[in-house]
Formats: sequence, structure tokens, C-alpha cells
Amino acid sequence: MTTRKKIREILKKGLQKMGVELVLSKIEVFASEKEEFGDYSTNLAFQLSRLLKKEPKEIALKLKKQIEEINQKEKIFERVETAGNGFLNFYLTRNYLQRQVKEILKQKSKWGSFQSKKKKIQVEFISANPTGLLHLGNGRGAFFGDVLAKILEKAGYQVEREYFIQDAREGAQIKELGRTALGQNQAYLTDYLKEKIKEIRPKLKKIKDPAQAGYLLAHQIQKDIKKFIEQDLKIKFNRWFFEESLYQTSQIKKTFQTLKSSKLVYQKEGAFWLKTSQFGDEKDRVLIRQDGSPTYLLVDIAYHFNKFQRGFDKVIDIWGADHQGHIQPLKIGLKILGIKKPVEILLTQMVHLKEEGKLIKFSKRKGQIIPLKWLIDEVGLDVARFFYLQKSLETQLEFDLGLAKEQSEKNPVFYLQYAYARMNSIVNKLKTQNSKLKATIQNSKLKTMIQNSRLELLIHPDELRLVKQLIRFPEIIEDIAQDYQVQRLPKYSLDLVASFHRFYESCRVISDNQNLTLVRLALVRATQITLKEILELMGLRAPEKM
Repeated sequence: MTTRKKIREILKKGLQKMGVELVLSKIEVFASEKEEFGDYSTNLAFQLSRLLKKEPKEIALKLKKQIEEINQKEKIFERVETAGNGFLNFYLTRNYLQRQVKEILKQKSKWGSFQSKKKKIQVEFISANPTGLLHLGNGRGAFFGDVLAKILEKAGYQVEREYFIQDAREGAQIKELGRTALGQNQAYLTDYLKEKIKEIRPKLKKIKDPAQAGYLLAHQIQKDIKKFIEQDLKIKFNRWFFEESLYQTSQIKKTFQTLKSSKLVYQKEGAFWLKTSQFGDEKDRVLIRQDGSPTYLLVDIAYHFNKFQRGFDKVIDIWGADHQGHIQPLKIGLKILGIKKPVEILLTQMVHLKEEGKLIKFSKRKGQIIPLKWLIDEVGLDVARFFYLQKSLETQLEFDLGLAKEQSEKNPVFYLQYAYARMNSIVNKLKTQNSKLKATIQNSKLKTMIQNSRLELLIHPDELRLVKQLIRFPEIIEDIAQDYQVQRLPKYSLDLVASFHRFYESCRVISDNQNLTLVRLALVRATQITLKEILELMGLRAPEKM
């Protein structure tokens, strides 16, 4: 159980003593940004003010009294204070913080994990059109989707990662790609695409249909995309779903017939329209064009209907910002089909490469792209991942190439990995330089000694500040699993390492005092466990030395 949840439960008990019932999830508790406001705070008194028809400060004082009575048994808080016009601030006891270090050492790689929620979530991401190599923009959805899936798993969900391959012969982009393959136009044409066309030229000589040519070329491109994703990006998908299969199994046709049976489909000017305007959409949407081909909307409705038929409790899609107008019609279509389970669509904003203070623009359609592989080769996978993850999806990202290449503490990835390597080197230093402890260690396992160290010796302010950072890790996981703000994780990692460096500078870890050495090693080990989990969630290496 997280510290935050423990505080919520204490608050709930306090409210019950006051004759007030409130759902636990409605009780807001947050980590304080400044030490003078305690370790955690709540604005609960403000929430209850209208309900109880009393001033927040009066409610806070009564609640404080109830919490102090409960705390006599729980012994979590050193003190509880009221602040401002009704805030409650909580100060954790040393003993509670010391116990958390032992808990981290006990849980090891399970630290920050939650019990299984028995809910299946599908995360679909990247799903780039197979018209060329992945570019800078694709990297945003790629790394975000991979990390979000990992965090959801750590939060206890059953997660499946899926890549939707838009390879249908009916697709407009596949047909256009086919015309390029047949030399009829130059859409998507790059040096890479020229080489792929050259490879399949013997087969293309027998093809006249652009749709068939595009389908053939798309699958050659997709093989390269898959290899790059798995080998270079280190991302593993559970399923690669082919759009063409929706046609082969008549799922698009069946979906259209089901929508039609709802009497919300009508024909106009030779096309079939869905009455999405009746559900709040700005206008009705075309399902079948005049030439009889299905629109992207119908394909997407059929595809998502297929997802829920596979038993997912929730579907999360990560799309580019240009699909904004497609979200509401899709959800309306699923609603008409009777799907009540949630579809959450996250949009990625643009990525710009910044080099020597200048932004470089590109256009995939004109063949002006910056391949993601080029960026990985330039700065390395670890750096690329972290830089992409630092910003919220809702904001545009400027990738600073100069900073990414810098091998110093200015580079956040170097800063994190150097800290991890330093933690590892501390134990090695103990084994080689502290002769007094070496003899003791020879007769006992160091891990056992650390596990059984006298944690009550952790009393230095910087030791306790570091523990307070450590106990926030499960809360960060919980928050991201609820609102998908993945950028919290890289920010937290930097805050944690900053706390570790302050501790390391002010508290000598290895000394002639064996008990103090072992307890500080326990704190270093707990920090290393936490940082390793963070690095693995972000897909970064945890180097033992640098």
C-alpha cells in the first residue's frame, strides 16, 4: 500500500468519527512540494465545506483532532498541522520512513508493483503507414506507447501491445504507393523507397494494378519496419494486425450491415452516410464512398469492434495529431454497435529536430523525412528514448541534438546512468578499501548484513529526504496508470537522483562505523533498486560502471 493511500484511509476513518462518509478515491492527498508544508497535504476540508456548511478551517481543526487520536495507534505521523484556511499537512515519523527502506529491500524488483486488477488493456501504437521508414514523429508514439504499456503492467493490468498494419489493397495510400512503384507518380519517393522498388522490380513487371503493386511494396517495407522496431528500438509487440484481414474475413462488410440495421445510415449522392450528428458530431460522416470503397472511418469502426470482440476491457490508441477530427465519429460508431467499454485516444504533437539553434522541418509526403534510425545512430537509443519521454504528448517537442550528444551531467541520461553506476561502485569500494569491514564480510553475506542493518540510525535530514523520494515511486506508477502522463517518470527520476547526490555529498557512506556503513548501504541499495526499475520502465540501460 502506498503512503498516500494509508493517509487517505486514516482520513476516511477520521471522517467516519465525525459522522461523514466519503469514497476513498474522492479524498485528495498529494506530496508537498515544500518541506514547510509537511510531507503530504490534503485540501479535504475545502471539499467538505459546502457539504457540511462550515468553514474549511473549522473542519480541518476537527479532522486534525480525530487523526491525532487514530495516529496514536498507527504511529505514522510525527505531527499534523493545519495551514492557511483549511489545509492539513502531514509530517511522517522517522520510524515510518526507516521501515520503508526495509520494505524496498524486501520487495526488490516488485517494488512499485500493484496486485493484478484482472483487467485486459490493449495499447495500439506506432501503426505507421507502410509507405517508408519510420521518421522522427513516429518515435514519439513508439517510445510513449512502449513505456505506458510497461507502467500499466506494473500497475497490475494485463496488457497487450498491438501494431495495426495499414496494408489493405482498398486503401488510398496503398494505391498511391502502388502508382509510385509502377512509375506513375512520385508520392512517398525517397532513396530508400527507390531501393525497395528496385528489389521487387522483376515482380512488378507482371503487375498493372496499382493496388496490387502497393500491397506488394508495402509488405517489403513492413518487414524492414518490424525489424527496426524489434532490433533497434527494442520494442516487442504481442500482435501485428493486418488491415487486409478485415476485408478477407468480411468484417468491414458485416460492420456496415450492422450499422445499417440501426437505421442510422442513409444514402446521399451515391454514398452511404452515418448519422453521427444525432450524437453530437458536427456533421454526418461518410461510410461508403460513391465508388463503393469504405472510408477510413468504417475501417476503424470495424477494427475497433474486432478489438472488443477479443475481450479487452479497455483500448488505448496513440495517434498523430492530424487524426483529431476522427475521434468522436469513431466513438459514436462503436456506441451504435453497442460497445460500452472505453476507448481512449491519445494524440501526439509534432516533433522538431533542433540543431545549432535551428529547427529542421520535413514532409513525409514529399519524401523529405528524417529517419528515426538516423537519430538513434546519432545519439543512441537510451538518449533518444529519454528525450522523447520528457514532454507531455499534448506539447510539441523540440529535440536538442547538441544536448543529446553531450557526455556530461547536462545530459539527463548521462546524469541518471552515472548515478546508478556510482551506487554500484560504492559496494565494490567497500570490498576493496575498508579492511575492517572486509574481515567481517568474509564470514557473512553482505546482502544479509544490509537487510538486517540498524535502520534506526537513518536520522540525517538528507537520508530522510531521500527516503521520502523513494516512497513516491509507487504513487508515480499509480498516477500514470490513471492519467497516462508518462512525462512524470523521467521528471521523478531526475528528482530522485538529485536527492541521492545530496545524500552522497553530505553523508559519508563507508566509514569505520560498521553499523552506520551498513545502514547507509541499505539506503543506497534501496535507491539503486528504485532507479533500476525506473530505467527499465523507460527502456534505458542500468550500467554497472561508466
